[in-house]
Parts: sequence; structure tokens; C-alpha cells
Amino acid sequence: MGIQIDVVVGHPVDDEMERVLGLAEAVDGPVTVTFLWEGRGDAERAVLVPAATLARWEHWAPTAYPAADAGAEDRAVAEEPELAHPAEFGAFTLFRRRVGGRTAVARHGAVVAELLDPDEAHWLQEQARSVRQGFMDPEQKAAFEEFLARQASPDAR
Repeated sequence: MGIQIDVVVGHPVDDEMERVLGLAEAVDGPVTVTFLWEGRGDAERAVLVPAATLARWEHWAPTAYPAADAGAEDRAVAEEPELAHPAEFGAFTLFRRRVGGRTAVARHGAVVAELLDPDEAHWLQEQARSVRQGFMDPEQKAAFEEFLARQASPDAR
């Protein structure tokens, strides 16, 4: 998806984090980010999606992202994250949702992007694309299908 970058988050006021969030706004598309939180061994991958892009995807996606299987759901209930203060990174504030795992990114009180699980971001983007294509007029849809048929498979690249 879009751009892929790695970020090392060291402390709450971090210019690098501010640049990454600013980049997502400037690109106006999803940015894949790997967070290497100081003091934790595991890296956390997420897709930073600008608010307008996410709104567009959610408008066209016919349903919400499907829930995980029962085993993962039981684990999520047992490991529900504790309520914590929002994390501040320069001009940005991150609000982690306890349900769903998304993190809203706000600047000066307005949500400008959200951090999503990479699988959820991919699913939303694909659902939105499929539904949106269904609203093309017949000639446009036929031309688009012909165009797609001529494209090389992503695996062949």
C-alpha cells in the first residue's frame, strides 16, 4: 500500500513522528508504518490512513471489517488494554480505541488520520474499490475491465 517507512518512537515529543503523520496528510493516501517502541521488543505494524481517505473507503465499503475468529476475540477480551492518557507527538495526539484497535490521530482537536491494522486497511480499500466499480456506467465498466485484464499480475513483477 502506498508508501512504506519505519519509525523509531523514542519519547512523547518526537519530531520523526510528527513528520510521518504530516507525510500521510501530504500524500493523501495510506502510509505503512512500523513502530519500534523503545523498551518493547516487538515491532507494531500499522497503516496510517488520512481521515478523508478513510471516510471515502468507509463510504463505499458495504459492511464493516469482519470480526476476528472466536479464539482471537476471547483473547482480546482477556487482554483488553487499560485506559491510558492520549500519547502526544508534537502537534499530534494519538487516541487509542479500546474496541477495534484503531488509533485516531488528531491535530489541534481535529482527527486528521487513523492508524489501522494492515489487514483491515487492505480489506477496506479492496471493498471500496469493488463497490465503487459497480457504480460505473456499462461502457466505462467494460473499458475498465478490459484495462485490468491487460495488466500484469502483481506476482509477475
